[in-house]
Amino acid sequence: MASTESLTMQAWHEVSTMKLLFIADPLESFKIAKDTTFAIMRETAMRGHTLLACEAQDLIWQSGARVSAHVREITLTSQGRDWFVAGDASAVDLADVDATLMRKDPPFDNEYFYATHLLEQAEREGARVFNKPRALRDHPEKLAILEFSRFIAPTLVTRDESDIKRFHAEHQDIVLKPLDGMGGMGIFRVGPDGLNLGSITETLNRGGAQTVMVQRYLSAIVQGDKRVLVIGGNPVPFSLARIPQGSEIRGNLAAGGKGVAQALSPRDREIAEAVGPVLAARGLLVIGLDIIGDYLTEINVTSPTCFREITQQTGLDVAKMFVDALEVELKA
Repeated sequence: MASTESLTMQAWHEVSTMKLLFIADPLESFKIAKDTTFAIMRETAMRGHTLLACEAQDLIWQSGARVSAHVREITLTSQGRDWFVAGDASAVDLADVDATLMRKDPPFDNEYFYATHLLEQAEREGARVFNKPRALRDHPEKLAILEFSRFIAPTLVTRDESDIKRFHAEHQDIVLKPLDGMGGMGIFRVGPDGLNLGSITETLNRGGAQTVMVQRYLSAIVQGDKRVLVIGGNPVPFSLARIPQGSEIRGNLAAGGKGVAQALSPRDREIAEAVGPVLAARGLLVIGLDIIGDYLTEINVTSPTCFREITQQTGLDVAKMFVDALEVELKA
């Protein structure tokens, strides 16, 4: 009798050719040397699947009809500037493709919110969407950590300036950030002297109109802000430590951080194995945990990145792991 493992591998290889729709930012803007969505597209193309692509603005629904999108079928050509060839746009019902991959980058603004509702309607019509639209809405990337408070550093979420001052007085060295920021945008550190705390607070909370996250400064940031990927509830064995450069406190690659792949620490694995299965059960096929030292600081659910950097530095094919997990989900 064949082993369970061999049957699982056989199931992967018996998946018939599929149509996969990628909802992403404009393809022409991709930096394919490091783009995770490109890595996923390349892996799916190598397996013979048909690739369709559109932007969130191409989604459409009309009463009496199903959710559709104006899509282009794309063929990958090379890894140069002209890395794809696209056919003419045509309307396709999302329920008629095998899977829709929502890979639109943040920010999670009103338009992104509306797109998740259209995608959820498509699910009711039979579409398979990854990550699940409701789960995208239910897990704001900074606030999602509150559910797992045993793994986080001292944290405050408030609009109130006096609460922020109190938190600073207690912890002395703090970091303030907007809830809708991305790529390290709008992050400030205030040390024991409290220099510019009032001005920074006014900038971020807009006079009390917007909510701010405040956390105790973690000195382990000098060793890197680790991106731990979890696919299908299982942690990828390597993280990408994004190490701040020069006088920066931000390790984000978009802010000039240096990415260094490294094996998961026992604490990294503990966090990933606690958080990953919970969120996978809610329809989050891939997430990116941000960990500084021993603390979880953010849960990325919209379009987690760092596949290519980890693969290039370790040889572990993260895109293959993802597409394997996707194919298993589609056969379930």
